[in-house]
Amino acid sequence: MDKRRVIVKVPASTANLGPGFDTLGMALSLYAWVDMSVAVDGITHIELLGSGMDGIPRDKSNLIYKVAQLVFKEAGLPEQELHIAMYSEIPLTRGLGSSASAIVGALIAANELAGRQLSMQKLFTLATRWEGHPDNVGASLFGGIIVAAWDGERADHVRLEPPPGLDVLVAIPQFQLSTEKARHALPDQYSRQDTVYNISHSSLLVAALATGRLDLIRHAMKDRVHEPYRAALIPGMSKILKEAVEHGAIATALSGAGPTLLALIESDSSRKDELQGFLLNTLEQEGVAADSIWLTPCLSGPEVDWLEQPTERVSLMEWIKGEVKA
Repeated sequence: MDKRRVIVKVPASTANLGPGFDTLGMALSLYAWVDMSVAVDGITHIELLGSGMDGIPRDKSNLIYKVAQLVFKEAGLPEQELHIAMYSEIPLTRGLGSSASAIVGALIAANELAGRQLSMQKLFTLATRWEGHPDNVGASLFGGIIVAAWDGERADHVRLEPPPGLDVLVAIPQFQLSTEKARHALPDQYSRQDTVYNISHSSLLVAALATGRLDLIRHAMKDRVHEPYRAALIPGMSKILKEAVEHGAIATALSGAGPTLLALIESDSSRKDELQGFLLNTLEQEGVAADSIWLTPCLSGPEVDWLEQPTERVSLMEWIKGEVKA
């Protein structure tokens, strides 16, 4: 085991992009940092920084600790007592891949400490098995846009470079929506018509993204598998998905399981303020308070920094000062 300290910066992600349910994901320029080292005193310490961390375990039931131990086990190493710190500007349970970023951060950090014994493909498989679907973890692990498949044992993916000149506006309601609750809103069966509709639109969307056909994305990002059923959980969502293109958006989607709503727009558009106002005003009219953030697709996966002994006492917040949006 490497005795140094590693800090991993992981991008957020948006999943589905409309019709690509559990198969499409895109990394976004919002980040979480996982700081990990072997505990010099032989006692595990877990520090969770930032807002929204209340209720998250700070003992060995913590997600980051458990995922790290999985890496050590896969690498043939014994369980390790760890010093872990995490700061995330990704809001929890809002549909922006907060759990996926923690999983990926833990996997990368632990694998670094273990001497990079596991391949990226192995880490992707472990992340997908833990998360249950490959879209968010794939986007955070590889950056860009991910087209992925998971059959319960094998995870495959193709990475696409996001079309240039694309900005992302997210409207984040100030209430949490668990993935479990959002999945319970979905039916057990779908009609052949809706199934074919989604297959065709998802296929068209992948082709449009791969070839930079922004003119097709508006039509391709329509969905009949999850968004219509989750709309009842998010007041104002249906109107935003239907009308945002009239206010400058290229296309819109529910981000992951929600409640965050996402709009794509050309970077040089003169209608950004109009689009932002439309999203926030629509939600406000439904009594939903929300925050909005302008983001871009993140082109890279995790960034790794090593801290040698002389800088070991620098806190995580000191290390990332100047980078955080919050």
